[in-house]
Amino acid sequence: MAGNTFHKLRDEIENGIVTGEFEPGERLDEVQLATRYGVSRTPIREALMQLSAIGFVEIRPRRGAVVVDPAPERVFEMFEVMAEMEGMAGAFAARRHTEEDRAALVAAHAQCEAAAISEDTDRYYYENETFHRAIYAASHSGFLEEQCIALHRRLRPYRRLQLRVRNRMKVSLKEHGDIVAAILAGDMEAARTLLRGHIAVQGDRFGDLVATLGKRDRRKSLMG
Repeated sequence: MAGNTFHKLRDEIENGIVTGEFEPGERLDEVQLATRYGVSRTPIREALMQLSAIGFVEIRPRRGAVVVDPAPERVFEMFEVMAEMEGMAGAFAARRHTEEDRAALVAAHAQCEAAAISEDTDRYYYENETFHRAIYAASHSGFLEEQCIALHRRLRPYRRLQLRVRNRMKVSLKEHGDIVAAILAGDMEAARTLLRGHIAVQGDRFGDLVATLGKRDRRKSLMG
């Protein structure tokens, strides 16, 4: 299965879990999902295994994949930790980046800009992922890079949803520009502060995320 097609399939199932289309405790039947998305069971199984690895489904004996529902408080805690790790990666990148890292960051930022102009939030999300990975690589800390990628993966569907909040993509791009400037100027503290603020979910941004997740509970109440 082509990579982009597989990513789209995985993202569709992720979105269904985050928005409440697939409810906590619900069994995700491979045959039904394969029919729904018009694919074989093999990519469905692979997508469910990936979702299990990041804690969105649990593979149980005789039941298969069952939806797990992280509480909003848990999501908030993960974003807090992610913000600190990203800040550290930015600070290291400001001090350690090479000319190759500089080129990669500039190129990744340009791709984010192109995606923002197209107003394609999903495209922007994937370019945004490349941008952040360029920062991790520029930190030249293999362990930190591994940890950032792992937590980034767990927060993937929530970060994608955030980009659909009005004006968030435009704001994100502006923040990227400031982050690149700080890193390339070698300003460790500015890079750290900007990246922490870029990732942290607090105030209105956390409220927006919780409101998005809360649609599930309101919909269930109305249906009940």
